[in-house]
Amino acid sequence: MRIGFLFGYDIGVISGCLIMPDFIRRFGEVGANGQPFLSSSRQSIITSLLSAGTFVGALGQAFTSDRFGRRGSILIWSAIFTVGVAIQTGTEFSIVQLTIGSMDLFQGLVAIVPLYNGETAPKALRGTILVLYQLQIIIGLFLSYVLDLATHKIGNSASWRIPVGFQLLLGLVLLSGIFFLPESPRHLLGTDRRDEARSVIAKLNGVPEQDTLVDELVEELEFAIQAENEGGKATWAECFSTRNNLWKRTINGMMLQFIQQLNGQNFYYYYGDTFFESAGTELSPYVIQVILGGVSVVGTVPALHLIESWGRRKSLLTGALMEAGCSIIAGLVGHYTLAPAHTPKALLTKRNRAGGDTLIAFAVLHVFSFSIFWGPTPWVYLGESFPLRVRPKGIALGSATNWFWNFLLSFFAPRIAARIGPLILLIFFGMLLFGYVYVYLFIPETRGLTLEEVDEMYRAGIKPWHSTDWKPHLGEEAHQQAVKHLEARYEEKAPSPISP
Repeated sequence: MRIGFLFGYDIGVISGCLIMPDFIRRFGEVGANGQPFLSSSRQSIITSLLSAGTFVGALGQAFTSDRFGRRGSILIWSAIFTVGVAIQTGTEFSIVQLTIGSMDLFQGLVAIVPLYNGETAPKALRGTILVLYQLQIIIGLFLSYVLDLATHKIGNSASWRIPVGFQLLLGLVLLSGIFFLPESPRHLLGTDRRDEARSVIAKLNGVPEQDTLVDELVEELEFAIQAENEGGKATWAECFSTRNNLWKRTINGMMLQFIQQLNGQNFYYYYGDTFFESAGTELSPYVIQVILGGVSVVGTVPALHLIESWGRRKSLLTGALMEAGCSIIAGLVGHYTLAPAHTPKALLTKRNRAGGDTLIAFAVLHVFSFSIFWGPTPWVYLGESFPLRVRPKGIALGSATNWFWNFLLSFFAPRIAARIGPLILLIFFGMLLFGYVYVYLFIPETRGLTLEEVDEMYRAGIKPWHSTDWKPHLGEEAHQQAVKHLEARYEEKAPSPISP
């Protein structure tokens, strides 16, 4: 969970720094009037290169998590992150050093965490635990906004070095905690380390290693892993093969991440202050960020319950409709009622202010709805859709898709908004309607299934709209096989009866 918190903080902290005077003086340009300024191109480069680095890290974790294990991979990417933060914090005037530090490839961690949580969590709690990870991300984002608000009036480099450098402390705490993290039992069994797997399973279930529950779980996992891994070690190309419908799982994971990034919420996070300024609000951009961050935290809490009570499909379908409604209302109201950007507040009409209040209200509702539904659910789905042999690669492709489109959004959105203004929200409206249709036709329900049963459902070719009522057979077969093996083992160990 510390990883999620640190990731959220890493995303949010730089946005506040971009408008701090000392930051602009050090990393901006000098205008014709002799005053320093941070051009939109430099802002987009600094912001978008973070996504570019995370794109590389998301793919890179697929190699490290198989080679060094889930635990070892988390350690490697945590160390890379800490070094990147040190580079950022220590820079004086070099924008090159700043951007290199921001490309700390932290997403290697973000891709590993859904993988690790999906493999270690019980099926009844897997969705809730993955949503808790999302909640930690949002809390980290919120804290970064609060710290930016607290330091932005400092007149020297401490205004931005304190919030940026705070990540060093968080990174060191993360590194120290990794040594207490158990390895994934599925990875251990997949690499023929049965004794270690038994030890981890015992600890995760709070029972002695000799307990029959451990024997049963090991047998079930071995049976299921053998069934899902028939054919040997997978290649990247196999992620798109027709075998066991792997191509469907990979495309679904990538499409959910693509749709999530074009929900519109990140546009509010990155550039909402411009619209809110036109709406006539007296709030500063820092306060607006804190409000949006607080709404996101509150919105993620209900998801802890809904992800298991409603399931994945219903959450995505409901969220798509709610956010689409918010987008079209905010977009049309903003287009027809708001004054041009940077209009003095004294010149705003009653119609401008009423439209601005409506825009702000539906922007907040949009972010709130995203936090409940489309924020956590695609990550939950991504973490539970793939068989063991392709799981790191499948999750890597989904995570990389997320950050590829995050990069494009952060780079091009300000340019598009400069041309069409609030009508950019209609693009997100169209994407959300597309998302509703896509989820209905292609995304099956995975609530209450083990990772091996999810694999069985895909192999069985169950239609997504029938998946809610589908009952698995592999889990029962694996359980019966495990019981037979255990009974046979105990019979071999039992003493022979003494003849009279």
